[in-house]
Amino acid sequence: MKINLEGKKALVGASTQGLGKAIALQLASCGAAITLMARNEEKLKATLRDLDTSFNQKHGYIVVDFYDFNDFEAKTSAYCKHKNIDILINNTNGPEAGGVFEKNIDDYQKAFDLLFKTTCHLTLLAVENMKKNSYGRIINTASLTVKEPLSNLVLSNTMRAAVAIWAKTLATVIAPFGITVNTILTGLFDTERIQQLNKIQANTKGVSLEENLKLMTQEIPAGRLGKPDEFGYLVTFLASNYASYITGTNISIDGGLIKSL
Repeated sequence: MKINLEGKKALVGASTQGLGKAIALQLASCGAAITLMARNEEKLKATLRDLDTSFNQKHGYIVVDFYDFNDFEAKTSAYCKHKNIDILINNTNGPEAGGVFEKNIDDYQKAFDLLFKTTCHLTLLAVENMKKNSYGRIINTASLTVKEPLSNLVLSNTMRAAVAIWAKTLATVIAPFGITVNTILTGLFDTERIQQLNKIQANTKGVSLEENLKLMTQEIPAGRLGKPDEFGYLVTFLASNYASYITGTNISIDGGLIKSL
């Protein structure tokens, strides 16, 4: 099975590091033209240089701040007026860690804007042209906490679950147009985000970073953190024609960590 995305245009969120960058690199290696999205222009330029161009595709980027919805809305709306999106990767940084009694209503509003509002806005923009082309792939990156909430990630638990339910609802409506919508429930991957969580947990427990990381990986049946490339492979498959009959799903990629069905 060889995935060929030549001629497809992909918009990838938070794509200068971690899982977002891995997704962009893999999609480009299969022929897609990539538009990167992040707030740091220097990192965007650096990532742009790393993207495969062997299919003669042209890549680009948008400087957007996911934490500023007005900025995000204006720039993505302007982009979608002139560009079609065949493959939309809704991916953002997660909100700050914390428990139920450590967050107030303003924290929930910020998390809503960051995770749900950006996803909803950009997806609805992209869907219009996808319907005209009778083709589209919408892939949301979420978390295993959609199924098994973690007490120290209350904001992420709440908003990512909302995204997953909304995506399921959307999938049933737009499937007749040849558009698929899927959400990936992400486990523990070797990214900057996990390094941050590891530091927070280690400080809370009063143990070293190395000891806490060992405790984290002991919970994973595969015995290790995931590699960002492995995440990129799954996304690329879902973006391809091979996945045209897969829609409305929540797909776990976690080394067996989730205990529920």
